[in-house]
Amino acid sequence: MTVPTRPLRPVRRRRFDLRTTTWFFVLLALLLSLGGLIARTAAQAAQRRPVWAVILLLLASAAVIAGHRGRRRWSARRALRRATEALEAAAETAADALREPAVAAAPVEVAEPPVATPAATATATATATATATATAPAPGATYAEETLLLDAAVVPQVMDYAVLDPEEFERAIAELCVRDGCTDVEVVGGAGDLGADVLAVAPSGHRLVVQCKRYGEGNRVGSQDLQRFGGTCFTVHEADIAVLVTTADFTAPALEYAEQCGIVCVDAEALTAWHLGTGPCPWDTPYDG
Repeated sequence: MTVPTRPLRPVRRRRFDLRTTTWFFVLLALLLSLGGLIARTAAQAAQRRPVWAVILLLLASAAVIAGHRGRRRWSARRALRRATEALEAAAETAADALREPAVAAAPVEVAEPPVATPAATATATATATATATATAPAPGATYAEETLLLDAAVVPQVMDYAVLDPEEFERAIAELCVRDGCTDVEVVGGAGDLGADVLAVAPSGHRLVVQCKRYGEGNRVGSQDLQRFGGTCFTVHEADIAVLVTTADFTAPALEYAEQCGIVCVDAEALTAWHLGTGPCPWDTPYDG
């Protein structure tokens, strides 16, 4: 009697892949962690509600028995093998997904520059020629004259002096004096300055003494400020031209005292005009000297 032999299954040898193996163990670790979490949750639930845990266990056992009735005998080895194959398939899928090249980025459309019409080109050329002619230095002009012409072509920007701190405000006023032709400009403001913040020599040769009052919005320079400055600017600092510059405004008594003593008052509006070149410099303002 010939005993039938069971056909041998072909052995599939897989090529070792480090990435696939890594994913396999990662998924296995996740499954083990999930199983441990479920077991711990079930144990805690059994401790809190033991009656319900026994009932659920009986129901689960009955479901397993009913499900496997009439089927082949359950084998732990077979279940383990199937779980291992599923994990290997998932690991291979994850490794293949990582091997796929990244999707190419969509090309960025670059807008073409507008086509210049003959009329626009002629207008731009004429404007550039006129500007170059107006700012071009005369033949034989010195370097200083060329610099002045270039500076004249630049439109100054409005500056908010109120945002500066007192020291910065004093330096800004000194820079305006240098820009407009003063010499020997010196910032002397600080403790013991006796009312003088900026000392200079005006283009006319007169000694210039400036006090800077950087006041915020809502504050005004009063007559007491003018009286303190007037008591030192002429006698102590020997000023030919005394100027009080502020980022605010002056009270009426302060303006009256300044007119009597010959002190030039420059408020925020006059300071902006001086900075932009649309108003006179303080030493060009009429004064008693």
